[in-house]
Amino acid sequence: MIPLIRGWTDVQRTPQANTRLGVTLAAVAGAANAGGFLAVNQYTSHMTGVVSGMADALVLGHTSTALVGLAMLLAFVTGAMCTALLVNWGMRHHLHSAYGLPLLLEAALRLVFGLFGGAIAVAAHLFVPLTVVLLCFIMGLQNAVITKISRAEIRTTHITGLVTDMGIELGKLLYINPAPLNTLCAPTATSCACN
Repeated sequence: MIPLIRGWTDVQRTPQANTRLGVTLAAVAGAANAGGFLAVNQYTSHMTGVVSGMADALVLGHTSTALVGLAMLLAFVTGAMCTALLVNWGMRHHLHSAYGLPLLLEAALRLVFGLFGGAIAVAAHLFVPLTVVLLCFIMGLQNAVITKISRAEIRTTHITGLVTDMGIELGKLLYINPAPLNTLCAPTATSCACN
């Protein structure tokens, strides 16, 4: 198992290491998002939905719901900021696995999530909000890790960007450009000869 994961958090990257880490983190993010939904009936990686929900709540006058959305958004952004701080610190101190620091923090926080999950039944009013904010922080942390490690080529917690990238690449694949435009349309003094 160790040879398979060796190099995943190295500063020197290969496309294969990025792909393996991206697939693994996408699976982890999906599991955490599903687990979060089962625990607190809230998806925590979908910031577009959170911001849309905040706008709806404000229009309807549900200020407390909008504030919950704001807390979720801020937790996600704080998680991403934390990754940047940890990775930049690791790089500055020449750590071989600088990207491993936020992943280590993520693993520890997932243990906390497990503890919160067990405590939700006892004190839901306290642990549901804490769990939602914790999961948003973890999702921001993780998405920033794979974004930084792959130089923004891979995302693991949102599908919109991935689907957009796939659409662009499929469009490029299907677009046929048989000859350069300057050979297709030779302009004359008054108009283009192609018209």
